[in-house]
Amino acid sequence: MAQCEQVLHPVDGVVSRMRALDAALRARDGVAVFNRVYLAVTEAADRRTGAGPCPDARATSALDVPLAERYLAAVDAVSGERRPPACWRPLFASRHHPGVRPPQFALAGLNAHVGHGLALAVVDTCRTLECEPVDLEVEFDRVGELLVSLEERVRDELTPGPDLLRIADPLTHLLGAWNLERARDAAWTAARTLWALRRLPDLAGEFAERLDTAVGLAGRMLLTPLPGRAPAGAGWDQSSGSSTGAISS
Repeated sequence: MAQCEQVLHPVDGVVSRMRALDAALRARDGVAVFNRVYLAVTEAADRRTGAGPCPDARATSALDVPLAERYLAAVDAVSGERRPPACWRPLFASRHHPGVRPPQFALAGLNAHVGHGLALAVVDTCRTLECEPVDLEVEFDRVGELLVSLEERVRDELTPGPDLLRIADPLTHLLGAWNLERARDAAWTAARTLWALRRLPDLAGEFAERLDTAVGLAGRMLLTPLPGRAPAGAGWDQSSGSSTGAISS
């Protein structure tokens, strides 16, 4: 059996920060909705990975940590009254809107996380490990499995049951407008493109900016306020919300 020393997984740091956010944010804050689901899935994945006799800290977090850190950097930017990347701005601007339902917040966060953060995390990791994107393809697929779990948790825990989620409900159409598999494919293509453009920094910067903007537009669509009250059990009390786009918690 392989021998190894006990190590503190690098992922522990981002989990601790997400736990602190979960404790600090109001439950109905849209950022808290995404953070809570992301934290639960990350903790579950970390428990499964650490269950073996000799967990490999580098292998279990080659993309996980850079990806989570991009989300947390957006949180830090807003807390410091700085502008986060365009892909995250719709979520922070709408986080207290009474017309936006919990699954919309969660999917908007997932959209920014996958569409922009994942592509840049691949590039960051390639630079750190001095490797090519193709060398991270297995790891990319493994992170993709984590993201599938995240999306499933959003739909299972935050989406009303079939007796409430009618075909005429606008939420049904919004949830069907975003597809995780297509977003992952686009992120992989974007990562490879950015890596190929690394020796053309002006062009790479322009491409990354356009990617950020496009993902932000998709997030704005996902956060379209819906008419009427959220169905009972959907986890959102409109009477406690605020229509402001405040960035503080």
